[in-house]
Amino acid sequence: MKLNRWRILIASVLINICVGAIYAFSIFAMPLTNVFHVTMPEIMMAFTINAAISPIPMILGGKLVDKGGAKTAIMLGGSMFGIGFILSGLATAPWMLYITYGVITGIGQGIVYSATIGNSVKLFPDKRGLAAGIVTAGYGGGTIVIAPIANALITANGVQSALITLGITFLVAILSCGLLVKACPVGFVPEGWTPPAVTGGSNKGGVNIPWNEMIKKPIFYVIASLFLIGALSGMMVTSNASVIGQTMFGLTPATAALFVSLYSLSNCSGRVFWGAISDKIGRTNCLMVIYIVIAAMMLTIALSTSVAGFAVAIVGIGLCFGGTMGIFPSIVGEKFGMKFYGVNYGVTFIGYSGAAFFGPRIANSVAAANNGQFTNAFYIALVIALVGFALTFVFKALENKNQTSPTTSKVA
Repeated sequence: MKLNRWRILIASVLINICVGAIYAFSIFAMPLTNVFHVTMPEIMMAFTINAAISPIPMILGGKLVDKGGAKTAIMLGGSMFGIGFILSGLATAPWMLYITYGVITGIGQGIVYSATIGNSVKLFPDKRGLAAGIVTAGYGGGTIVIAPIANALITANGVQSALITLGITFLVAILSCGLLVKACPVGFVPEGWTPPAVTGGSNKGGVNIPWNEMIKKPIFYVIASLFLIGALSGMMVTSNASVIGQTMFGLTPATAALFVSLYSLSNCSGRVFWGAISDKIGRTNCLMVIYIVIAAMMLTIALSTSVAGFAVAIVGIGLCFGGTMGIFPSIVGEKFGMKFYGVNYGVTFIGYSGAAFFGPRIANSVAAANNGQFTNAFYIALVIALVGFALTFVFKALENKNQTSPTTSKVA
């Protein structure tokens, strides 16, 4: 039977829309504080735990993908994700949420996300950037789709009932779509595509490096740092977009919510847009442009006093954050090979986890020290983006060095 990789990609996108609902937690947070009669930080700890453990399930899911178990990973992770939501709806105290939403849902989400990305990138060696962009766009777009549904369910029946209903829905949807997923065969080559010839140490051909060898290479730390820098500004805005809109630009909560949706849409679109662009102009050149745009957008939002300026900055930052998430899966595959891709990307994802941990904290700490104003945080992000731009030259130099020196890495 002929492998229909586009059908698998579409199924993976639908699965990622479900697990992307993890970022709709702010919809549940306020109602949960009222149910449990606790503070917002106590409830938000569930989301923090979820973000903090993400590299662990990414590596677990990647291990299954590397062994040809993409469908198994999706079934296992999807079951944990759905059950985690259901149990969150049955929780009677915040500490239970830390286990259900933080740990169980977090592990399930990471396994699924790692499996859908890893398998999709392997299925599209000829269009890695585009495929990674499309499949991660589902994850980024999950909040756009799920947030209004969750809000309607909460309004109708309460937050706990909403969590249970969504959990059951996610369980059915992920497992059903998972049946359509087939693992990429070893050495898969799309019809009509000729793999590029191997030159020197380039991994565009057959060189495959396991994670324990990957972490010994300087280029790995440059890639992880570039990942962290690219995602940092996005995470600063993701967690504070509504607050920034209301405190700095005088938006009403309802209007600010529309800007959050605009940011999410930009984030989603950026994954496909920059992924496709990177296939044309190269990953490194694409990253250079992204870091410059991030710096420009941070300057725009810091200096602007108009809602129009805020809108431009929100769209630009969202596009670039999405681009970061869409490009790095391809970079990892090209630099370290596809045989151990799943685990390698999970390890590299530590860069994103660092951004998820530090980004919101930098923004909130600066705002707290400046009467709720985020301006100085934007300047910090601007400088960090310029550091990222400079680091791309180091990355390019290491690339050139690897391409001209002989390799001793494992070959599939």
